[in-house]
Amino acid sequence: MADTYNITIDAGSTYQLSVAWNDDSDVAINLTGYSARMHIRREINDETTILELSSGSGLTLGGSAGTVAVEIAATDTVDLSGVYVYDLEVESGGGVVTRLIQGVITINPEVTRE
Repeated sequence: MADTYNITIDAGSTYQLSVAWNDDSDVAINLTGYSARMHIRREINDETTILELSSGSGLTLGGSAGTVAVEIAATDTVDLSGVYVYDLEVESGGGVVTRLIQGVITINPEVTRE
């Protein structure tokens, strides 16, 4: 079962998070050969994706360290504010999908703009 992790982002700021996937013995699961994806939507059932990250595009897999580095660029949040939902999944080379984390993203509006 995925962990719930709620996120707060300041619009117009770069957001970074590192997620570690460990087994029941707290040993890192090797993510070599895996891919990852993360969707942000206004509500769970929305067809429209507000922001989509994937391996090499906002998500970086740490191989044998079992980590997924999430980076959301400042330009991706500059026009957003409010509450959204998200989840982060990894998929093995064999097609097994595991949801690592899920939750709510609150984006605080930006006052300072270019």
